[in-house]
Amino acid sequence: MLDRQQLLDAIPHCLTTTNLPLPGKYPGKVRDTYDLNDGRLLLITTDRQSGFDRMLGAIPYKGQVLNRTSLHWFEATKHIVDNHVLSSPHANALLARKCRVLPIEFVVRGYLTGSTDTAIWTQYSAGQRTFGDLTLADGLRKNAKLPHNLITPTTKEITHDRPITPEEIIAEKWLTADEWAFTSSKALALFSFGQQLAAQRGLILVDTKYEFGVTPEGEILLIDEVHTPDSSRYWLADSYETRLAAQQEPEMIDKEFFRLWFRERCDPYKDAVLPTAPPELIAELASRYIQLYERITGNTFTPDLRSLEPTLLKALAA
Repeated sequence: MLDRQQLLDAIPHCLTTTNLPLPGKYPGKVRDTYDLNDGRLLLITTDRQSGFDRMLGAIPYKGQVLNRTSLHWFEATKHIVDNHVLSSPHANALLARKCRVLPIEFVVRGYLTGSTDTAIWTQYSAGQRTFGDLTLADGLRKNAKLPHNLITPTTKEITHDRPITPEEIIAEKWLTADEWAFTSSKALALFSFGQQLAAQRGLILVDTKYEFGVTPEGEILLIDEVHTPDSSRYWLADSYETRLAAQQEPEMIDKEFFRLWFRERCDPYKDAVLPTAPPELIAELASRYIQLYERITGNTFTPDLRSLEPTLLKALAA
């Protein structure tokens, strides 16, 4: 694993944007996507760090860690549902089958936690008690385990995602009834499988989100990313019960502590200008991303130092 000084030294060299001579560029919060007009997409995972629907900075090697973590999980979950992966010509990049993206994010939760407006703990604290098919009692502690895993879907909208019920999804024609039945069952199966594998590595997979797409042939595939520290929350399992009993936050191995740093210093949804995260905080998040990758995969993280543009253009020309 890279040491702290190596991570600090890498901060000025983060991959924050791409400008490849390729068609159909679409910049997202973290990924730059190029539609190659041949049924394939080139997805480049940058080091951009988003949160609260804002850009919070850039994290060294984050893109490579996210992409490699996703590739690991895509391969491990093919028996549950097929995915869009074709190849990975660079640690930051993924060639994928082009799909029609289903406009719902499948947020699956196992614990009563979170800090964003759509988080189940935020809504519970405001008095909401019914979430999907689950009605919670009063007086529950933050970070407590839910009675069972729960899907709390949200819409995928340009400005801000909003919670939506399965009944609304079908009535408002976001998905057909068959699409909802298939994707929701696969999301729960993926999460249960992820929890099992995480537990074998001393981790708790707390919550995550999944996205699905439909191929031109009508097949529904798992797309985007899987069980990464951007799309998921992980805690260390061995200290969870003790810290919960002491009403302390679990030991986190994801980006939640980074979001909390901003939450404690500003209103990240309303303030026009956000504070700048200090280098030590950025390096700590980079370290946690890498640590999580190594724990999940059993591999030592080695940065892919090849120049991105010529590597990708050569691969595409082959």
